[in-house]
Amino acid sequence: MDIDKDIRAPITTADNYMNDEFVPPSTNEYMSVYSPTDSTNEIGKVAVSGCEDVNQAVECASEAFASWSSLTMKSRAAIMLKFHSLIKAHADELSDLIVLENGKNKTEALADVAKGNETVEYACSLPQVAQGKILGVSSGNIFCRDEKRPLGVCVSIVPFNFPFMVPMWTIPIALVLGNTFVLKPSEKVPLTMLRVASLLKEAGLPKGVFNMVNGTKDTVEALIDHPSVSAVTFVGSSPIAKIVSSRCRALHKKCTALGGAKNHLIALPDCDLESASSDIVVSFAGCAGQRCMAASVLLTVEGKNDFEKKHQEKLLQKIIDKASKIQPGTKPGQMGPVIDQISHTRIMNYIDQAQSKHGAKILLDGRTWSSSMGGSWIGPTIILHSSPQDTLMKEEAFGPVLSIYSPKTWNECIQIENGNPFGNAACVYTQNGGKADWFCQRFRASMLGVNIGIPVPREPFSFGGLYGTLSKYGDLDITGDNAIEFFTNRIKITTKWVISDLEEEEEKGEAVSEDEPNAKKQKQETKVVDHANFAGRM
Repeated sequence: MDIDKDIRAPITTADNYMNDEFVPPSTNEYMSVYSPTDSTNEIGKVAVSGCEDVNQAVECASEAFASWSSLTMKSRAAIMLKFHSLIKAHADELSDLIVLENGKNKTEALADVAKGNETVEYACSLPQVAQGKILGVSSGNIFCRDEKRPLGVCVSIVPFNFPFMVPMWTIPIALVLGNTFVLKPSEKVPLTMLRVASLLKEAGLPKGVFNMVNGTKDTVEALIDHPSVSAVTFVGSSPIAKIVSSRCRALHKKCTALGGAKNHLIALPDCDLESASSDIVVSFAGCAGQRCMAASVLLTVEGKNDFEKKHQEKLLQKIIDKASKIQPGTKPGQMGPVIDQISHTRIMNYIDQAQSKHGAKILLDGRTWSSSMGGSWIGPTIILHSSPQDTLMKEEAFGPVLSIYSPKTWNECIQIENGNPFGNAACVYTQNGGKADWFCQRFRASMLGVNIGIPVPREPFSFGGLYGTLSKYGDLDITGDNAIEFFTNRIKITTKWVISDLEEEEEKGEAVSEDEPNAKKQKQETKVVDHANFAGRM
C-alpha cells in the first residue's frame, strides 16, 4: 500500500460559514472525521448544526439576495471568473484535501477539481446563454418577452464521493443567475469545501451570498422546511432522494433529487478488445466504484461461432488481468479505499452473499485487501453469475465490484437492463453503428454511452437519471441548460404601446392631394387584419 504521507495534516475544525466568517455551531457539538485510508487517523471535527444555525445561515442568504440579484449577470459572472482562476491556482491544494478525506488517488482528486471547475467555467458563460426572448405576437404593436429571474435562497445537499465536483454542479450556476446559497456538505468530507468557501470570499463574493451549514439529518430537514428556502437539490442514495423530494413537494418547493444507479455495460462480440477492456476496468474500479456512473453489471453476449466465443473469453481475461494489476494506495494509477467501515461492511456482505447464497464464481477477489491492511480497503472484485436474478445483479453495492453475466441474445440483454428499477446510465461496446443505435433506442436509462463506460454529459448538456426510476426524483436535471431553468423563474411579459397619437400627428403633417381618399381606401382594403388580437375584437 502506497499512501502519500505528506498530505497528512493536523486536525481541522469544520465550522459553519456565514457572512464570510466561520462560525461554531450553536449546539457546540462536533463529529470526528476520519481518513478512509486509516480508520484510526482522525483528520478533523465537523460541526453538528441545529435549527438555530440553519435559521442564521438562511437569514444571511435572504438579506444578501436583494443586493446580489440587483447586479447585472455580467457583474456576477466576473466574480465567478476570478473564482475559476483561483481554483486553477489552488488545484493541487484542493486535490490533497480530497485525497485526505475521501481516499481518491491523486489523479482522481485532480480530476474532481478539474471537472468541478468546468461547471464554474460554464457559469461564466451564462450572460451569453441565459438571456430571454422577445417576439412580436400580434398586430397593434404587441410583443411578448420572457426573463429568467432568480428564485432567492437555494440549498444543495451533497454526498461524499466528489467533495468538490458535485457542489460545483449547482453553486456557480445558481450564483451567477442571481440566487444566494446555503450548502450542506457531507459530514464525511467537510474539509474541501471549507477551503473553497475562503476562495469564494477571495474572489470577491459579497457577504451572505454563499453560506454553509454542516450537520446530519436534522440539519437537512431544517433547511428543507425553512420558509425562505425556494429550491433544494440533493445527490445521494435513492431512499433519501425520495424522502427529500417528497418533503419539498409537500412544501411546494422546487427540488431536483438524484438517487442511486445500477449501470449496465453490454459487450458485443465485435468490440475492440483493448479499448473495451481498459474502459470497463476504469468504469467499475475507478474512484473505488463510488460514483453513480460506475459500471456494476457487464453483459457479455454469447458468441454465435467459435471466433466470437473466443473473442468474449479474451475480453473477460483482459478485464481480469488489468484489474488484478491495480495496487492499493493514493498515488496516481492506484486505487484508494471506500469511504468508511459501514460501506466496507456492506460491500463485503454483497460479495459473500453472491458466493455463498447464489453460487457465483469469484474471478477476482478484492476481499484480500481488507485482511492485510487497516482502513476501508477493498480491491477490485469480479464475479461471474449464473443467474440475472442474483442480488448483486440487481442492487447497488457502490464499490469496486463488477458482476458479469452472459445473455444468449440482444433481447435478453435489454430485458435485464430494462428490468432494473434504476435508470441512470448504460453503455454498449461495438464497432458497428447500427448495433449501437439498436441498443441506444432500447436502453431504459437517460445517460447512454457507445464505447464509453462513464457517459457523463458535459456542459451545456445536463446530468440526471430517468424520470420514473429510482435514479431521479423532482424537477429537471442538474447542471447545464436544465440548471438555468431550475434556478430561475421564467417571467413572461406581454406589452402593447399605443401609437394612435403619433399617427394623428403624422396625418396632420401630410400634404393633401386629390388622390388621397382613394389611396386611403386602397390602404384599408389591403391591410392585413389579425382576427385574434389583444384588443378584444374577433
